[in-house]
Amino acid sequence: MEKSVYIYTYGCQMNVHDSEKMIGLLSENGYKEAGTPAEADLIIFNTCAIREKAEQKFYSQLGRIKTLKKKKKDLVIAVAGCVAQEMQKKVFTRAPHVDFIFGPQNIGLLPDLLKRGQKMSVDINPALAGEEFTAERGSRTRAWVSIMYGCNNFCSYCIVPYTRGREVSRPPSSIVAEIRDLKARGYREVTLLGQNVNSYRSDTDFKGLLRLVASVGLDRVRFVTSHPRDLTADLVDAIAELPCLCEHIHLPLQSGSDRILRAMNRGYDYADYRKKIDMLRERVPGIAITSDIIVGFPGESDEDYLETLHALESIQYDGLFAFKYSKRRGTKAYSLEDQVPEIVKTTRLNRLLKLQDEMTLKKNLAYENGIVEILVEGRSETDEGRLCGRTRSNKIVTIQDNGDTEGDLVKVLIMKARMHSLEGIRTDKQAQATRF
Repeated sequence: MEKSVYIYTYGCQMNVHDSEKMIGLLSENGYKEAGTPAEADLIIFNTCAIREKAEQKFYSQLGRIKTLKKKKKDLVIAVAGCVAQEMQKKVFTRAPHVDFIFGPQNIGLLPDLLKRGQKMSVDINPALAGEEFTAERGSRTRAWVSIMYGCNNFCSYCIVPYTRGREVSRPPSSIVAEIRDLKARGYREVTLLGQNVNSYRSDTDFKGLLRLVASVGLDRVRFVTSHPRDLTADLVDAIAELPCLCEHIHLPLQSGSDRILRAMNRGYDYADYRKKIDMLRERVPGIAITSDIIVGFPGESDEDYLETLHALESIQYDGLFAFKYSKRRGTKAYSLEDQVPEIVKTTRLNRLLKLQDEMTLKKNLAYENGIVEILVEGRSETDEGRLCGRTRSNKIVTIQDNGDTEGDLVKVLIMKARMHSLEGIRTDKQAQATRF
């Protein structure tokens, strides 16, 4: 009898892709996806430990599932991901209704754990990082492809090297074979995934891998995340020269203060970072640049914070992911003195986000009356009567439903810009699409 699984996914794209792998592996072992937790025979919490908010949300939802477990005695509950890797004993103490735990490197153990049926079994083995499994993709036209696992950077605020282990790069032949298969199945865009794709090292380096991937012939290729320290001129040249590479890069700054960057162990200063921004904009005209910022890192003074605001005003990002510093046990920053009060972090974050909103809207307004190419992704989440797509620069665009289907590349005239999206109309004009 076929069973069903429901997966709660928290955190970044890597966790989303890990969940796709779990679903793909489980589908080969007699499971289908459940529409709701109440319908499931197996519930998996694929957790993220990078920020406290995600961890709190996980524990809250895990607590609510306890009632469902009492009603459905055969329900199996598993915890995966970074929280599982970091705090397995804490999970079992807080939630004894959990049946087993496995780390982000150990997805391949999932069928075996289910067969064992052992209560509270724990299998976490970083040595298994890099195993590949058939993923049940969430999209029929855009796919995530892991090129490496783990991280060697040990930023003082980050738990990832401890939960996902040291860097392991997949062989380029394996990556290219996966992408060729995706293209054969009709996929038009892939995003290469890694904690720091710029440090990819196998039979070739990252710029060499990009050239191999480009030879497959996909319409669009993206990658995340890039570490500024490892962004070289040769890599920027590859971005400029390969037509399939989209004109968008996510390049986390984290702070505009050199003093804070040193305390974070980021390996660059603001001047280094700014030179690379200028190099990108010179070599890749119209490139959209997004970033990450952490406010309230231990010891961050008013002056440090103002340097971050000045950096934002100077760089003019297209978008930003900004967060309050969150203490993570096991990291170097956890025990630092001079922790910034929560009210100060909140005030600083709100001011920073307001500034970025103004710049994002200004960037989006520049698209009005221009023609862009979008890849249609499906129905708009906010308006079922409209379709949604994405530009090469990663801007979300909604258009009227003209019968286009997921995976179509269409030209759109932008009629209106909003804070987080653009609104356009399908156009059959033969004008060259602006490479925004």
